[in-house]
Amino acid sequence: MTTRHEFLCQQICLIDGVVPNSAIVLNKHQKMAWSPFQFFRGTAQLFYADLAQGVLVLPDLLLAKPGQTFIMGDCHLTNFGFLTEEGSQGDQVIFSPDDFDDACVGYGVWDLARYLTSLALASDFGCGLLEGRYLTEELAIDDDLNAVNKDDIHQACEAFLSAYLKTLQLVIEDNDARYNVLKKFDDDHVLDKYCRKATKRAAGGKDFLSKSQLAKSTTFEDGRLRFADKPLKYQRIDTADYEEAETTFRPYLDDEVLDIVIRLDAGTGSNNVGRYYFLVGPNDVRSIDDLPLCHIVEVKQQRQAAPIFAFPEVSPVNSLNPAHLTADCQRFMQRRPDLILDEVIWRGKHWLVRSRHHARLSVKPEDLVLNDKDPCTAFCQYASACGEALALAHSRGDRRSVRFEQFMSESLPGNVNALITACQQYSEQVIEDYKIHCALLEK
Repeated sequence: MTTRHEFLCQQICLIDGVVPNSAIVLNKHQKMAWSPFQFFRGTAQLFYADLAQGVLVLPDLLLAKPGQTFIMGDCHLTNFGFLTEEGSQGDQVIFSPDDFDDACVGYGVWDLARYLTSLALASDFGCGLLEGRYLTEELAIDDDLNAVNKDDIHQACEAFLSAYLKTLQLVIEDNDARYNVLKKFDDDHVLDKYCRKATKRAAGGKDFLSKSQLAKSTTFEDGRLRFADKPLKYQRIDTADYEEAETTFRPYLDDEVLDIVIRLDAGTGSNNVGRYYFLVGPNDVRSIDDLPLCHIVEVKQQRQAAPIFAFPEVSPVNSLNPAHLTADCQRFMQRRPDLILDEVIWRGKHWLVRSRHHARLSVKPEDLVLNDKDPCTAFCQYASACGEALALAHSRGDRRSVRFEQFMSESLPGNVNALITACQQYSEQVIEDYKIHCALLEK
């Protein structure tokens, strides 16, 4: 019989290529050792392996065929955020799912369960930050902050599911409601200030030339716009590779290639996948004032979506090559998907081509679980917004009918408590797995 230690090593090696150890320490594995929440973010495949093995048991009723749709696959607290519709081509800022690397056809309840588990880990995460047991990208945590507690977490779980069901009901009553988006929040809503900040960073916003993703990533020198010198973030490539990449991907871009770099150490879940950034724009860019004419396109080697490793037979659609599947899922789940979104076979591997959003902005995980006043209200507001955004994304999987919405509306209400309980219990398993992971790194 395989021990939990062995099973954990198998699953991490499946994606990362190596077992966590002190001899070959991946930066991803170091980040996963910051906290159980961070470990959970980096091990989506383990979540689905545990579903397949019965470590996490979801209500059977929610796993019937009508409950299938296009899903995020790696649905958790920090995979929602602000972005511009139509990628860098648009200026309408919305709050929505913002990570589709593990998207595929699956059961809607899989996304719900993964998000609920991330909520269940939030209380432990917040307390651990205040007590100094866990790390985050912030250099210091204010001791005067309050962390969400277990009662807050339960309220947030209910708020998330309630918003999800309410949104599905709106789609049932009005088919066009599936094209709604979250683009404005009340002044007292936790996301209002983030929405305003993202809007300022969009093209035409007052902070575009200083705080947009494009502005922060580039520099204008000697009459030429190029990527800024950031050794920990960007790596220059030699002339031959540059020319090959430019020749291969130029037909998929909407303008000339101004610069190309390798993007280093991006994301918590990714490892052993190539990632290039293309700076795209007209050749006659002459000053910083021409920046709105330019944008960044990411070309990323795509691996198989996490759910498919454990559930390869769920849908024939999932047999598409990984980049093609990701592009298709994003097109279905978004109201107005990126205008630059494609897939290319290069060097015998599948690569996803997609826009980098000027105004992309997510709430930092520590800001979600810590608050100087009332962490519960802010946390529940955030969870509710995620529930609404996820329901809209799920509902777009089939725009011809409301069969999915009707099935979930009829089946989920009676299983809410069982689903929340199962995910809360599974979060304890994640914490134990995190301890094993840390021990492996120290061994």
